[in-house]
Amino acid sequence: MKQGLTWLAIVIVAVITSQAQQGRWLSADDATAKFILDAEEQWDEAACTQNKSAETVLADDFLGTSPDGSTYTKANEVKGVQDTSTAAHQCHQINPRVRLFGDNIAMVYGHAFSIRKNKEGKEAPRCIVFSDTWLKRDGKWQVIAAQDAQITCGQ
Repeated sequence: MKQGLTWLAIVIVAVITSQAQQGRWLSADDATAKFILDAEEQWDEAACTQNKSAETVLADDFLGTSPDGSTYTKANEVKGVQDTSTAAHQCHQINPRVRLFGDNIAMVYGHAFSIRKNKEGKEAPRCIVFSDTWLKRDGKWQVIAAQDAQITCGQ
């Protein structure tokens, strides 16, 4: 009997664990999606407005990957968006979507558009496809990782 209860407990834990890992897309009117998408928009706009959203949106242990493959930390991002010499304009996201995994992990997938100076110093459109990983820790949602890839605008 004891062995049967052990197997039952293992099966229950396996079912609960597998169900917790099944992701689901959140609708735009879901409270969690609204919060995350608003914070994402603020962070995206920081490249244009130099707002300080990265200070609260990004976790202290955040690590991102730039389109060129280099990595950056929260401190790098906070400093970078304050640099007006590299400021962009017309910053906005295109159709970001939130996928929730369990109660404390979410992924945001989307595209971002801005106009910024290129390597030659001329203004040019910049289009990014991104995946941001959010974690709810101590009751607070923050980005813990970001992956950006530059794409040809219009894709």
